[in-house]
Amino acid sequence: MKLWRPILAMLMVITSSNYLVQFPINDWLTWGAFTFPVAFLVTDLTNRAVGTGAARRVAWAGFAIAVLVSLALAPWRIAAASGAAFITGQLLDIVAFNRLRAMSWWKAPLIGSFVASVVDTCIFFFLAFYGSDIDWLMLAAGDLTIKWLMAAVLLAPYRAMLPRLQMWVPAH
Repeated sequence: MKLWRPILAMLMVITSSNYLVQFPINDWLTWGAFTFPVAFLVTDLTNRAVGTGAARRVAWAGFAIAVLVSLALAPWRIAAASGAAFITGQLLDIVAFNRLRAMSWWKAPLIGSFVASVVDTCIFFFLAFYGSDIDWLMLAAGDLTIKWLMAAVLLAPYRAMLPRLQMWVPAH
């Protein structure tokens, strides 16, 4: 169970994000936009530390656990939308990160997060809020803007963790 730290981190990120997305800050933004991008940080650190296979295991474990927990904290539609968007975005981030991993330290996590955030946001907001009274297109645009901002901000903890990846995923 050397992946317990990333799996626990993923569980906390997705569960809190599924809960916080229900609370708009204004007409175009929810609190979930600030917490969800940390999921890409978790995946990217795991990918850098032990590779794509481990990153996929963390994504699938986070998906399974978080959907179950989210069903208890959020309406089923939000939990289902989150699950579909989450696993699609995470797997896309893993592929993008892996293709860019040999470039400068910041390109793989930033570009992977940017691209995956677009796909994740579109899937989530459509499935969670289409047909409701919520202006989901405006929320999606606001959330995506914050997710991109957070992807840039999260480069600092990513960089700080690079020399400490052994703490993130111990060898034994």
